[in-house]
Amino acid sequence: SNIPQKYNCVSIFILRSLFKMVGEEQKERRSTANLNSVFYAESYHPIQAGSIDGTDILPHDNAIYRALLCSNAGLYDPFGDPKAIGDPYSTLFVGHLSQFTTEQTLQKEMNKYGRVKSLRIVRHIVTGASRGYAFVEFETDRDMRRAYLDAHHKVIDDSEIIVDYNRQRLMSGWIPRRLGGGLGGKKESGQLRFGGRERPFRAPLRPIPWDDLKRLGIPPPPEGRYMSRFQAPSPPRRARSLEDARDSSHKHDKRSNHSHRQDRSISRERSSGRQERSMYKEDFSHSQRTHGRKRGDRRSPSHDHSLDRSSMDRSRHSHKRQKSSRDRRDMKSPSLDHSSDETSTYREERRQSHTARSHGDDRWSPRTDDPFGDT
Repeated sequence: SNIPQKYNCVSIFILRSLFKMVGEEQKERRSTANLNSVFYAESYHPIQAGSIDGTDILPHDNAIYRALLCSNAGLYDPFGDPKAIGDPYSTLFVGHLSQFTTEQTLQKEMNKYGRVKSLRIVRHIVTGASRGYAFVEFETDRDMRRAYLDAHHKVIDDSEIIVDYNRQRLMSGWIPRRLGGGLGGKKESGQLRFGGRERPFRAPLRPIPWDDLKRLGIPPPPEGRYMSRFQAPSPPRRARSLEDARDSSHKHDKRSNHSHRQDRSISRERSSGRQERSMYKEDFSHSQRTHGRKRGDRRSPSHDHSLDRSSMDRSRHSHKRQKSSRDRRDMKSPSLDHSSDETSTYREERRQSHTARSHGDDRWSPRTDDPFGDT
């Protein structure tokens, strides 16, 4: 009775070990598949931005420490800047600008992607020199997204620019570069920042310390949202309420009804135009039939002259036929060379001789003017 129970324990232990091996293989496959992948954070944290894989738990320079103090104490208000006006969902950040780039040049380049509503190049408060970045507000979100995708790494005044969405007002926990935060940076300064479009996070190089990250309030690296480094992360979209959705659906219904009405009116106009053209054609053909023979000089430019030629040819041929028949009849008659009086007398004499033969009178009475009737 104890032998089957031992066998059951051994089988359970073997199954557990197999499941563990399969899970480890899957983790290794995932880690190897994500080695060349990148990910982007939706919220900003100074310590995480200072880490290449988002797994650091301690600041490694004074700038990150200063940014951490500002975020914890709430010393920075992203909405307190009086110059940061306009719609953040339609505003684009442009960096790495040349010192010689002016507002007119930048507006001319940005107008290629949509209509620019406002533009501001950030300048030094004392000297007025360009700080190398600007904020461009478009009229619609669609224009901003088009510029976000196409204007990245564009060359303006011999300088390759970078574009990004307005993280100051759309990314939670944002700390600007002047307070130790921001994204990007140069290697010589020792303030490299990760998580942006130009330098995203890499796949975790070591096991993620979940407990330490949770204890320190650092957001964990987003697993399952890895992307290729050649893909552009989509900027945040505007949150639509139920009222906006209803208004948009109502506007869409109005547009569809208006378009249907326009289509119906256009079809009615076309049908009425066809009827008018058909009636005009009928009237014109009737007038042509009634007045075409009398008023030949008032024919329309579209009158077929071939019909006139054919009718003239037919009349000419009929006239010729009549003339030929008349000539043949004259050739058969014996009085061709006599006058009209002689012909009538000849006919009268033949009629009298015919009546005399019919009544039995065989005598022949010569003519009074007969030159041979002298007896």
